[in-house]
Amino acid sequence: MARRSRHRGEAAEGHAEAIHKTLLEARPAGVEMPQLMRSTERNRSQIRTGLAMLRDAIAKKGRLPLRYSRADAYQYTSDPVELQEYEVRVVRQILTLIRRLITGTVISHAVLYPEDRWVRHLVAQLKAVETILDNIAPQNGS
Repeated sequence: MARRSRHRGEAAEGHAEAIHKTLLEARPAGVEMPQLMRSTERNRSQIRTGLAMLRDAIAKKGRLPLRYSRADAYQYTSDPVELQEYEVRVVRQILTLIRRLITGTVISHAVLYPEDRWVRHLVAQLKAVETILDNIAPQNGS
């Protein structure tokens, strides 16, 4: 039996709505995790669950994009420069994660099992993803 995601239930929806309300009230300022916890009367785990649900529902509900930065915390924004900077930063983080997966695990797996069809497919697909992400957010910032 498949386990239901804790990010999809009614409780998660309630957490997401409380966070949404807090972010709207704080606009244009951001809201840090401790502030979210206090203002929504939820714990850290509930906030994380609510943020996951909120991110999943933003486009469906026609809400402003949500971004996070250490300087500004969680905030809704429609500023295209802020959004692009955030998107590039996240893509670079994902690119780093994929590169470390390739160099730290997948390549060694491929060396151990060079005839394994699955690992050859994995290497090819991850290299393709790496190329695509590198084209979106090159490390030199251009």
